Amino acid sequence: MLIVLSILIIKVSENFGLPALLLFLGVGMLAGSDGIGGIYFEDVSVTQSVGMLALIFILFSGGLDTNIKNVFPVRNEAFSLATLGVLATTFFTGLFCYYVLGFELIYGLLIGAIISSTDAAAVFSILRTNKIGLKNNLKPLLEFESGCNDPMAIFLTMTITGIIVSNEFNAVSVSLDLFRQFAFGGILGYAAAKSLVKLFNKINLSNEALYPVLLLSSAVLIYSFTVFTGGSGYLAVYVAGIIIGNSNIIQKKSLLRFFDGLAWLGQIGMFLTLGLLVNPSELLLIMGTGILLSFFLILLGRPMSVFISLMFSKYKYNEKAAVSWIGLRGAVPVILATIPLSAGLDDNHIIFNIVFFVVLSSVLIQGWTIKYIADFFKVTEKSDIVSISPIQFETSKNLDSELIDFIVPFNSPISGQTIIELGLPKDCLIIFICRDEIFFVPEGNTFVAEGDILQILVSKKEIKNVIKKLSKTV
Repeated sequence: MLIVLSILIIKVSENFGLPALLLFLGVGMLAGSDGIGGIYFEDVSVTQSVGMLALIFILFSGGLDTNIKNVFPVRNEAFSLATLGVLATTFFTGLFCYYVLGFELIYGLLIGAIISSTDAAAVFSILRTNKIGLKNNLKPLLEFESGCNDPMAIFLTMTITGIIVSNEFNAVSVSLDLFRQFAFGGILGYAAAKSLVKLFNKINLSNEALYPVLLLSSAVLIYSFTVFTGGSGYLAVYVAGIIIGNSNIIQKKSLLRFFDGLAWLGQIGMFLTLGLLVNPSELLLIMGTGILLSFFLILLGRPMSVFISLMFSKYKYNEKAAVSWIGLRGAVPVILATIPLSAGLDDNHIIFNIVFFVVLSSVLIQGWTIKYIADFFKVTEKSDIVSISPIQFETSKNLDSELIDFIVPFNSPISGQTIIELGLPKDCLIIFICRDEIFFVPEGNTFVAEGDILQILVSKKEIKNVIKKLSKTV
């Protein structure tokens, strides 16, 4: 019932600009023991399990939708944000908690580690749902960062928790563990994805409905095996999603639709569960601390870590400022806050409630104002999200053609030309043109305009030639 209700109120988020994730949290909190639902729920282990399973699907789906051509140019900057940025946020937040909020330094660093990562679910959902376009590859930078920084945040949280519990610290062991997390996560995710692409294109299942089931099971297997070897399972599934999403694979469009829906289910289930776990009455007790920490993180902590991480990058001041603001906190910090809770370090739920308040503030303040801030810093552009096609076309190994989308760039020399004047190959057919979110069937004398989305049925061997011809600059 709660999931159905959450889906129905998504329309509210679209009409009023509220982040959908905030509404999911609200539904969970209203249904909880302090709300009108009166559901008593305090099972931390179930919350962790729901959150971790949901994140597998969210990250894998996010990887499937990531264009590697956009990600590749910003890989160094994203990796710097995912490592150095997380460390810097942890350090600055720890010092703030120690000097301003009165926490012990080690507990301040623990809070910093928990809230150090931006959240893939929040970033993917808000940027894509609101169709926010960002200049200079800022969007893939933010999405790639949010998909890669979880391993560092998890590692720091587990390490600091272990230090508090055992009162011991081994720098060599910690460094090796960090290296193993990233190395095994990246390598195993890449290798598994390459193997899956070959398997899918050769297995030839008689029932097409089994392909999504096979990929779903494979995603969970990639995560499980990587964690078993000591690597980062989340990094592995995200890398695997990117490789598979950018490969030619049968049933690709249906697989993308399936995992997009699954990612939504994961987000709704995860935020509902987190909303049920928290008690709003307890949040009132830490409101002052939560407000101070939230404003520090939004206005100082995150910006300082971004400017340090991107110190030698090509990005300008306004672009770095935009990246700082769009670094949303989401479900991952709240799930990480259950780690010290499970270890008996947070019996009064102080850390958990503070982290939850920070996440709530981030989604509410930053999530609601992303478009306005992006406009203020002059980094917005027309979104490259393609409208849903009126036809569904699935490629297969027995078919030599593929349906591709080509967005006519602004100031493109082909703008104003007719279909005939484009000079496309004979085995190439423009089936639809999407203009202002309206699809129509073109004729030979139809003019092409800037921002048009051309849906082209083309022979696989001619794809590169057609794209090159349409992308000509002279």
